[in-house]
Amino acid sequence: MILLAVNFDNLHQILRSLYADMMPLCSQMTGVAKGLAGLGALFYVAYRVWQSLARSEPIDVFPLLRPFALGICIMFFPSLVLGTLNSVMSPVVTGTHSILETQTLDMNEYREQKDRLEFEAMKRNPETAYLVDKEAFDNKLDELGVLDAVEACGMYVDRAMYNMRKSVHNFFRELLELMFNAAALVIDTLRTFFLIVLSILGPISFAISCWDGFQATLSQWFVRYIGIYLWLPVSDLFSSVLARIQVLMLQKDIERLSDPAFIPDGSNAVYITFLIIGIIGYFTIPTVAGWIVQAGGGTGNYGKNVNQTASRTGSVVAGTAGAAAGNAAGRLSRQQQTIKN
Repeated sequence: MILLAVNFDNLHQILRSLYADMMPLCSQMTGVAKGLAGLGALFYVAYRVWQSLARSEPIDVFPLLRPFALGICIMFFPSLVLGTLNSVMSPVVTGTHSILETQTLDMNEYREQKDRLEFEAMKRNPETAYLVDKEAFDNKLDELGVLDAVEACGMYVDRAMYNMRKSVHNFFRELLELMFNAAALVIDTLRTFFLIVLSILGPISFAISCWDGFQATLSQWFVRYIGIYLWLPVSDLFSSVLARIQVLMLQKDIERLSDPAFIPDGSNAVYITFLIIGIIGYFTIPTVAGWIVQAGGGTGNYGKNVNQTASRTGSVVAGTAGAAAGNAAGRLSRQQQTIKN
């Protein structure tokens, strides 16, 4: 399992190198983004200046600086935008990965200790020593006589069944460990692909956000980039939790194996169960990362709140206007009746 984990670690390192190698491609989109952002800035500024002139109002210069700030971000996108985001988020990745390495190291040490104590416990028991120790098996065969051929055959069968059962357990354990590492690799591969797409087409998203009606594109790009970037820290935390659970179980097993009267059964049912839980849990990582940064939640709630406030304000204004009109009409009617009388 350690050799398999090392191979998968190399694949994860390849994905990190792939992301770094693809980052220079962002500059190829800068030219297109500059033209699109310049045209959007022209319409953005012209519309607001014309609106202020048409209303005979002073021109508010501060909102007009938005497309120019976006243009600066587009020009220096790899260093200014991506460099800043990755520098801010990389300590989170480093911290969670260090937690994972600590828990994994403890888990491997306890597992080796458990396997050694389990072998010693099986060897210490006269009834099971011949199953795990070839010398004890040969000694027991030598103690048998010629008339004990049936018992000798039974010993061979028992040893073969034990080895076969152990091989089946190891096969399923290695298969689930492969699927467990493959699930983590799938999440990391999708994360790298999404980050590369968002990084290369990021200047286009910034340019589109210069246009009226597409301002939310900027916040959508940021929340999606940060949310996908957090897949790796969430994955490391999830693996750390599973490793910690296994460490606690191994500690309990070591305590029981320290008792000379305890006889281990040699099964890995609990370990296999947690591997299955881990495989299923890995595919919930995007959902958990979405809880940390809500993609579009702020913009959507803002628009909903604005619409509700506008409707309530309109209802209050309409009710007040209707009451005032009714009051005025009633007074005018009473004055007309007074004049007639």
